[in-house]
Amino acid sequence: MARLQGAAGTGPVADLIRQRRGGDLRPLDELLLLSPPVAEGWSVLLGAIRGQLFLNASTRELVILRIGALNGADYEWQAHEPVARRCGVTEEQLSALRQPPGAEFDAALFSPGERAALAYADAMTVDIKVPPEVFGRVAGQFSDREVAELTAVAATYNMVSRFLVALEIG
Repeated sequence: MARLQGAAGTGPVADLIRQRRGGDLRPLDELLLLSPPVAEGWSVLLGAIRGQLFLNASTRELVILRIGALNGADYEWQAHEPVARRCGVTEEQLSALRQPPGAEFDAALFSPGERAALAYADAMTVDIKVPPEVFGRVAGQFSDREVAELTAVAATYNMVSRFLVALEIG
């Protein structure tokens, strides 16, 4: 059970979130609605991250799940595993994402770009500062726009997972 009681899902910000989510509010949304300005900004940001990026959707979902696993955000994992599967992420890849921080990802399971993105997510999540060699691998696999978007995905889902874990959501 979450540490706080969520707000009633009424008003224009709740309606905005319902529209983005296809009609339903989730426990995370109800807690965000305790502060409508935060909930509104969160929804706009997550809407862009989830639906307006040039970055490949499967890479995005691999990074989100990796961050959820690293940060112990089970709610995040449960919310994104079905999305990842729809994007073509396999059972073997899902299992591999639960490895400890800094693990080398199997070249038979992940493309060079996916391995670079996962190493980048690990560095951003665990150490915060990204070593030059890790950044170099990402820059060698992705366009500048994709690197910026990958960075935004990792930063955003670290924010999400930390909110979830701190308030014991899910």
